[in-house]
Amino acid sequence: MKSIRCVRSIIAFCIASLLFLTVSHAQTKKLKRPKNTVGVSSVDTFVSESFDIYEKVYKYDGYAKSKTPLQDEDFDSLESALSDLEGLSDSAPDILGDLDGLSVITQGRATLSMNKAKKALKYSITTAKDLLLNKNKNTGEPQKENSESSTSKNDINKDESTSPVITDNELPENISDGLEAYSKYDFVPGDKVLFFDDFSQDFVGDFPSKWNTNASGEVVKFNKIDGNWFEFKPGYNLYYIPDVKELPEDYTIEFDILTQGISQQTSSTARLNLFISDNDKFTTGTEHYVSASIPFGQFGVFNIRMSNYFNRGGGAINSAIKADIRNEIKNQPHIAISVTKKRYRLWVNQTKYVDIPRFIEELNVLNYIKFHINNFKDGEERVFIRNLKVAEGGVDLRRKLLSEGKISTNGILFDSGSATIQPQSLGIVRQISQVLVQDESIKLNIIGHTDADGSDTANLKLSKARAKAVKEALINIYKVSGDRLETDGKGESEPVDDNSSAAGKAQNRRVEFIKI
Repeated sequence: MKSIRCVRSIIAFCIASLLFLTVSHAQTKKLKRPKNTVGVSSVDTFVSESFDIYEKVYKYDGYAKSKTPLQDEDFDSLESALSDLEGLSDSAPDILGDLDGLSVITQGRATLSMNKAKKALKYSITTAKDLLLNKNKNTGEPQKENSESSTSKNDINKDESTSPVITDNELPENISDGLEAYSKYDFVPGDKVLFFDDFSQDFVGDFPSKWNTNASGEVVKFNKIDGNWFEFKPGYNLYYIPDVKELPEDYTIEFDILTQGISQQTSSTARLNLFISDNDKFTTGTEHYVSASIPFGQFGVFNIRMSNYFNRGGGAINSAIKADIRNEIKNQPHIAISVTKKRYRLWVNQTKYVDIPRFIEELNVLNYIKFHINNFKDGEERVFIRNLKVAEGGVDLRRKLLSEGKISTNGILFDSGSATIQPQSLGIVRQISQVLVQDESIKLNIIGHTDADGSDTANLKLSKARAKAVKEALINIYKVSGDRLETDGKGESEPVDDNSSAAGKAQNRRVEFIKI
């Protein structure tokens, strides 16, 4: 009995080793697919799918070695194969548990089959990556590597209080191609702030006060990028949970991402996952949750993954949506999510990638938001977020303006202390323009409001300038006649919430549109 347990321990060790150790992809002849199945469903599926991808990549590698040019559809197939490899890589660790309790012979057969599959996968990953990179080199296509847009790993220093400060960082030059690129952006944020955190009220180096975690994290500051940022730490089963409770049926979620050290070597499985869950525990959920998984890999085009899980029985959706967001990921992207009853939409900057009409299978059970990152190199590849805003609403402002004659929105955002409109705010401005186009008799007064930071005089001036900036956007981008628009500013004189909190200030920074 002791010898059997010893053999089983050795086999288990071998299985773990083959799953997690690097195997050289160099080979002199084609690997042969195992002839017989093992009889363990997860193992047989893993082996079969691994060799399906392997044979596809091996074929294209043969074309390249024989100097036969690959066509665009071949490269599309390779990119799809790389995306499929992500799912296989994620499932591999779970297979170990399926072998517990099986006979020594079955475990041995499973080990041999998976050993072959692992070699096939390693070859497929490296070869597909090389073929895609050679395509970029041969065609002159950009590889979307922009080292200047990410902070280097030597950018972290300590300030006088020994807290971490990121220094010598350059602002990305291509965060946005200008407001015009967002002219068709149709995201409309909610108009009642439920949660807002820009970490301005947290000390640099501390874990933010309005969040919870089972891991670690800290607020950091960049010397050439505005504001404080919250750094997530990668790891297994680690969650970052903002103090959000009792989400309504209609709401929006927004946040900005900043990265450090993302490169061509970043794993295809490096991802930020956002869960909307039925509990505030350090799990995905108890009976209900939905998730969106955003890829950070750079050497290929990877998918935004969407999945839902309801009533302990799984969900109807487990999809992979092709999204080339490599350049966006390295250049401070803005993520926007809109949940309207059962409908779920997701934008990265100005582009909508997800629009699933019945993603939320059961209403009023998802009340908490959780973040998780995985497969980033610890200390080298880093992920930060800022300006997390959760707001109730996201409704059609056009109808409200037409029916009530006025609307007030805090969804038009400006750069700190300036009248420069942030491009992701144009969804609201676009809706206002559509009202004006629909009814040419309508004239509007645009009124700006600020929070109480700064002097009364400066805030009054700033509010007027921001109202004027909105007017100019309506004129220059949406071609509305200027004689139909008036502007004014009230500064900090008419608050609608408490200026002592970040959420209250966000509510007070608003723009009103009133029919004249």
